[in-house]
Amino acid sequence: MPTERTYTISQLAREFEVTPRALRFYEDKGLLTPQRDGMNRVYSHRDRARLQLILRGKRVGLSLIEIKEILDLYKVDQRAQAQTALKKYKARIVALEAQREDVEAAIEILHDSIRQLEGFLEKPAAPAALGAARAFEAEAKKRLEDAH
Repeated sequence: MPTERTYTISQLAREFEVTPRALRFYEDKGLLTPQRDGMNRVYSHRDRARLQLILRGKRVGLSLIEIKEILDLYKVDQRAQAQTALKKYKARIVALEAQREDVEAAIEILHDSIRQLEGFLEKPAAPAALGAARAFEAEAKKRLEDAH
């Protein structure tokens, strides 16, 4: 009878580029349930698959509570698990698309502001403005010297 492949905490941490501390954290939160061999954690193929789903869920912005809910449904009803995951994934897409729109709008505002500022700075400064800038710079330098 073939034995199931097992993994140490170091092996999984290295494979998935996470820290052993992260794996212990997921265990504390009930997301992973490795067996014990004395003081050593022994992770099964199931634990490895769950870790893969945890990291995928985190990558797309699901909370650990949402990830746990999806993982825990596997034991109860795989169809319910799939339906719950589908609902949460669709909700994340809606949220991420809204964030993308916000980021694109912010980038456009910044580009417009840069164009305006560069246009302003291309024009020669008025002599009065240069004098005021020099006076401000001298006052700032004096305050810095006085502070030390």
